Amino acid sequence: MDSLTFKPGDAFLSSDSPAVPWTAVFEDEGESGYFYACDRSQETQEHSIMDAMLVYNISSFKEPDREYIASVQWSRDGQQCVLYIDGSAQALIDFARKLSFCRTNFPNFLEQSGEIWRKNSHAWDEEAIRRFEAAIYT
Repeated sequence: MDSLTFKPGDAFLSSDSPAVPWTAVFEDEGESGYFYACDRSQETQEHSIMDAMLVYNISSFKEPDREYIASVQWSRDGQQCVLYIDGSAQALIDFARKLSFCRTNFPNFLEQSGEIWRKNSHAWDEEAIRRFEAAIYT
């Protein structure tokens, strides 16, 4: 598990899957925190981002000046990962199924032909988290 202690407004955590070429990135550059699904085999950073999810807006924090812990946990096969903030699951990426879930369910885009990654919904899936955590801790 990769972890980072941060204050909202300034965070960067990159975590590589044990299964090449997947990477998950948590980033907060000031106003909001995002979680990215990335493919390291792509030639440019722009093309490597397969999906992006809003994790939070800084204005939603009750205590924006305190430190938080962000951590990324990978599944045993390296095909899924979860972003935790202070131990609470905020987003899940499923690289095998090309799906992402987050508590904010944002952003969502119109479905486009030829896209391989589902981006028209990021709706939270409690059952997907339950399965992920059951597989990790059994």
